[in-house]
Amino acid sequence: MLKTAEFVSPKHPDKVCDFIADSILDAFLVQDKESRVAVEVMGGHGYITVSGEITSRAKVDIETLVLEIVGPKFKVAVHATAQSPQIAQSVDIGGAGDQGIMVGYACAETANFMPFEYDLARNLCMEIYKVYPNDGKVQVTMDNKKVKTIVASFQNSKSVELLKLVQSKINADEYLINPAGEWSIGGFDADSGITGRKLIIDAYGPNVPVGGGSFSGKDYTKVDRSGAYMARKIAVDLLQQNSAKEVLVNLAYAIGKPQPVMATALIDGREITVTEYDLTPVGIRKLLRLDRPIYAKTSVWGHFGRGFAWDK
Repeated sequence: MLKTAEFVSPKHPDKVCDFIADSILDAFLVQDKESRVAVEVMGGHGYITVSGEITSRAKVDIETLVLEIVGPKFKVAVHATAQSPQIAQSVDIGGAGDQGIMVGYACAETANFMPFEYDLARNLCMEIYKVYPNDGKVQVTMDNKKVKTIVASFQNSKSVELLKLVQSKINADEYLINPAGEWSIGGFDADSGITGRKLIIDAYGPNVPVGGGSFSGKDYTKVDRSGAYMARKIAVDLLQQNSAKEVLVNLAYAIGKPQPVMATALIDGREITVTEYDLTPVGIRKLLRLDRPIYAKTSVWGHFGRGFAWDK
C-alpha cells in the first residue's frame, strides 16, 4: 500500500504566519489567562496583515511583536476588534465558541503514536533544517515499510550536499533533490502565506481525515483547536488501554453548547461512545492546561506526537 506524507520547515511562509498568530495568542495569555483570541495572519512580499477578534485585559503591541519575528523591513497592518457579543454571551457560560467536527488519532506504528510516513517526513525535515535553517519542504512516499521516493527542496542548499545529507538519514529507491533546481529566493520574498493552510501537516498527514478549521491563533474556547487536542488525548488513552493498533476519535460541537453533540471512537474498527471525559471547553482547558502561553511551540513542527499534554 502506497502512502505519502509531506512536511515543511518553520520558515515556510504559511508556517511563519501560524507562528505569528500563536505568538500573538501567547503574548495575551501571559498577561491575561482569560484572553479570547482568534486571529488570522497573511504575509508576503514586505507586508503582514493581522485580522481577527481579541477580547482581553492585556495590552500587547502587536505590530512590534510581528516585526520582532519577521524583521523591520515589513509593513504591518492590524485589524482587530472585540469578540462579537452574541458569541461572547454563549462562551461566558461555558459554551463552545464555534461549531465543528474534531478528529483525534493514534496508532501503534511509532513510539509517539503517529503514522509512520508522517513521522518519517517530519523527522527528515527537522534534520535538514538543522543544516539549512531556511524555507524548505520534504515529501516521503512509502510502500508498506519500504521508502520508495524522497523529495527534498531547501532554500540555499546545494543539491549534491543535500542529497548526501538525505541519504545519510533515509534509504530510498529514488531521491528527488531540488527537482526544480537550486533556489535562493524563498519565504515571504518568493511566496505569500496564510494561517491554517498547512492543516494536514499540523495534524496527522493526508491518510487521516481532518475535521474542523485551523488551530493557530485561537484560544481554547475555539473547539476546533481544543477539541482536536482532546480528541488526540482520548485516542492515545484508548490505544494504550486496549493494546490497539489504531484509534480514531470524532467530536462534534454546536456553538454556544458546552457538551459535544457527538463523541465516538473507532478502536481497530469497533465503534464506541466516549463517556469517561469532561468534554466541555472548560473541562478540556483544565485537563490540558490550555490557558498557558504554550502555543507558539505547537505551530512549527506539528501539533501532535511531540510530548504535549494531549500526547500522553
